Amino acid sequence: MKPARFEYHRPGSVDEAAALLAELGDEAKILAGGQSLVPMLSLRLAYFDHLIDVSRLDGLRGITADGASLRVGAGTTEAAVGADAGVARAVPLLARATPLIGHFQIRNRGTLGGSIAHADPAAEYPAVALALDAELEAFSASAGRRVIPAAEFFTGLWSTALEPDELLVGVRFPVWTGRCGFAVEEFARRAGDFAIAGVVVALELDGDDRVARAAIGMLGLGSVPLRAPAAEAAAVGQRAGELDAAELGRLAMSGLEDIPADLQGSADYRVRVGAELVARAWVTASVEAAGSDRAGGMAASVGAIDG
Repeated sequence: MKPARFEYHRPGSVDEAAALLAELGDEAKILAGGQSLVPMLSLRLAYFDHLIDVSRLDGLRGITADGASLRVGAGTTEAAVGADAGVARAVPLLARATPLIGHFQIRNRGTLGGSIAHADPAAEYPAVALALDAELEAFSASAGRRVIPAAEFFTGLWSTALEPDELLVGVRFPVWTGRCGFAVEEFARRAGDFAIAGVVVALELDGDDRVARAAIGMLGLGSVPLRAPAAEAAAVGQRAGELDAAELGRLAMSGLEDIPADLQGSADYRVRVGAELVARAWVTASVEAAGSDRAGGMAASVGAIDG
């Protein structure tokens, strides 16, 4: 199918893009990489009178780090994020989640900001941003810049806290230091498909091998990306090698509401898959945090999960 008729705008700067949004209001939509929006327009699942193409704005691109955080411009392509060695060092979850996003053609065009602003609950970057307590930078012609915590950004299916005249311009991710481990696990019918369920895990161990902090983000298990606060709280203060990863996975699924059910799987099926993925990701991240000298003891937990 073809999209409904629209007027195309290609501003030359972020300020000009914001001015167009302010002028056109709800009738306008930002077009970044277009990998989600264009198919929706073509299927006529969405309709806008105006599209504002920001894909060529240099002011929205780039990756910078200051030691405590890593900032990614909203217009930075997913391929650029995945190929950046600095991202892999500073925010490993971003680098490890990137290859799971569609296919390389999609990553060459899709942008980090486009993925997060689109707010698909089965997408990887929103779950990473939520798990790491990222800060999202919005800009409007009237109010200038404001920062939105990731915990407040995702408000519903394909909806965010962005105002109609606001443009997502960047995302700032905290850099975890110390004895940290990270893992991404997801299950899809085919490589490149949206995940039926997925998880991202980050944890830090203290000098006594106890969990100093933990973050568990989940995708495909609700109308928005989710955290697992009960499982995170249960892990903190415990020795990593003594935690029952399978039980942690089950705890992460407790209290979930609005779990999708479709031809890909029932809600119960997604819960079982999600629990298993949390357990697997937790073991992988724990092994990394503990170091190779303790990998043997942690690996025994993997067998217990499989059984």
